[in-house]
Amino acid sequence: MGLVRLEQPSHSATVAVFGLGEAGSAIAEDLVRRGVRTVGWDPQPKRIPPNVTLAPNPAAAVAEADVVLVLTPARAAADVAQVLLPRLRDGQVYADGTSASPGQKRGTASILEPAGVLFADVALMAPVPGRGLRTPALASGPGAEAFAAWAGPLGMPVRVLGPEVGAASGRKLVRSIFMKGLAASAIEALRAAEALGCVDEVYRDVAQTLQEANDTLLRRLLEGTRTHAARRAQEMRDTVELLESLRVPARVARACVEWLDELATSR
Repeated sequence: MGLVRLEQPSHSATVAVFGLGEAGSAIAEDLVRRGVRTVGWDPQPKRIPPNVTLAPNPAAAVAEADVVLVLTPARAAADVAQVLLPRLRDGQVYADGTSASPGQKRGTASILEPAGVLFADVALMAPVPGRGLRTPALASGPGAEAFAAWAGPLGMPVRVLGPEVGAASGRKLVRSIFMKGLAASAIEALRAAEALGCVDEVYRDVAQTLQEANDTLLRRLLEGTRTHAARRAQEMRDTVELLESLRVPARVARACVEWLDELATSR
């Protein structure tokens, strides 16, 4: 079997999905709905989507696959590549959709180089549950174009960044600083609010702020923080004092103090 035939993308490829967790199961289920023969592999699957064939072992999963889509935890990506290497064929599209770092993606690509696969560094740029194949993605690496040509007609918005492995994953992890940092900030604020007895009020306020967020808010945050860094650093020191009095870990608040102090002295 050669490269994926793209004229009938919903029926022309057999796909092996490695990792049937939250993301893998949702995408595998969508693939089946679109008529794609889908084989799954997970040593401990939480849920096997309807009509997804669970392979007895990794080798069987990729035996007839045109596209290999890896959605395991990032720490397992290199191990999966090592196990599959003897079973992969020249021209298969190998899409690493894990959240691994650019360096890890390049390491995985180098492991697979002898197999002649078309390696695609794929970064899923939104939560997969509720979206499935409609999850927007970035792709880079020698197999990025082939992955986009296959996944795009099936409903996945894929933007190709070029042939460099790591370009897609780098952008995803930069975005993760904001998204995961935002989550950490919300957790810390709500724990403090709970200790003060006003968690519902603070929850509604944070939710409304997120709902009304736009480019104007982002610019005000960036420009205002630089302009008023010294004053805001003191405000966050007072916040750390409050959190300590409430016995709430001030991890985010302390990091804010460090950033604001640096901004204040660099002006």
